Amino acid sequence: MSTLDARLKKLKFRAWRRGFREADLILGPFADRHVASFSEAELDAFERLLETPDTDLYAWITDRLPPPPEWDGELIKKIKIFRDNLNDHREGDRGG
Repeated sequence: MSTLDARLKKLKFRAWRRGFREADLILGPFADRHVASFSEAELDAFERLLETPDTDLYAWITDRLPPPPEWDGELIKKIKIFRDNLNDHREGDRGG
């Protein structure tokens, strides 16, 4: 396994197992779908993002609180778009 493959596997694992199930259900599928295509800088940012407290991160990605300026950028925007698409898909599965 290459160093990059190991890093991607670790990031996916961390995204799925944060200990805050609601965040896991957004970040895990997001990581599965996107981290393989991330640049080195995007991987670094996602890694740092996963170090933030669960309650803060979840509040930012669900629009309960605005992200602080250092996180108010493309990565959070991508996660929110993914979350919206994921929710639309789930509602469609329920006939909503």
